[in-house]
Amino acid sequence: MNNQSDNQPRADNQQGRLDPWYIVGFVDGEGCFSISIFRNSTTRLGYQVFPEFVVTQGAKSASVLKDLQSFFGCGQIYVNRRADNHRENLYRYCVRSVKDIRNKIIPFFEKHQLKTNKRFDFQTFCLAVGLIEQGEHLNPDGLDKLRSLASTMNRQKIRN
Repeated sequence: MNNQSDNQPRADNQQGRLDPWYIVGFVDGEGCFSISIFRNSTTRLGYQVFPEFVVTQGAKSASVLKDLQSFFGCGQIYVNRRADNHRENLYRYCVRSVKDIRNKIIPFFEKHQLKTNKRFDFQTFCLAVGLIEQGEHLNPDGLDKLRSLASTMNRQKIRN
């Protein structure tokens, strides 16, 4: 049963799919584009690099993450069980596959541009994904470039 009144905007269009501009607004508020760099002794340089597109929601609104997953046709939903003072768990819709990021996430946000400063993180994210696709994360200079790019995203400080 739909509890929305007839004069409220809807997140879906006539086909029952999320409206692209709803997604843009939602991601502007609740999403994140990031490049993660972790120590990993099993890799040649001792670091693992991966891009990640994430949207988070509390348990009460987690169903929208399933809608995003269906819309993009990729990614996973994870639960972060909370032990802090929050009353509900946090859910994360994550896309980590470089192929899915390149073929689904990036084209969507190139066509439907973000409206907030998050668009600058997206642009940096695109540069970093390009470097990863070129194998730059596999050499010391490329890893330093990626580390530098990642340090400018999401109001981060320079990482050592």
